[in-house]
Amino acid sequence: MQERIVARLTAGLAPQRLDIVDESDRHAGHSGARPGGGTHYRVRIVSERFAGLNRVARHRLVYELLPAEFADGLHALALDAKAPGEP
Repeated sequence: MQERIVARLTAGLAPQRLDIVDESDRHAGHSGARPGGGTHYRVRIVSERFAGLNRVARHRLVYELLPAEFADGLHALALDAKAPGEP
């Protein structure tokens, strides 16, 4: 799942930085969790595509790139989406 997320976000957003951490083990027993993980990720992404967009628009842009992944068991993303030069 992680490789799929990386591929889609890279193709759709041409990020300058992309860090993804599988945090599924922290959500065991919670809604959407599955044995073996691949359901909950923390994503830090820096892309020029986010320039001029507010937080909600940035998150929508990311989520619109991952419909197949959500259909296949991805449950949640903790997103930190920034434009270049933002802290």
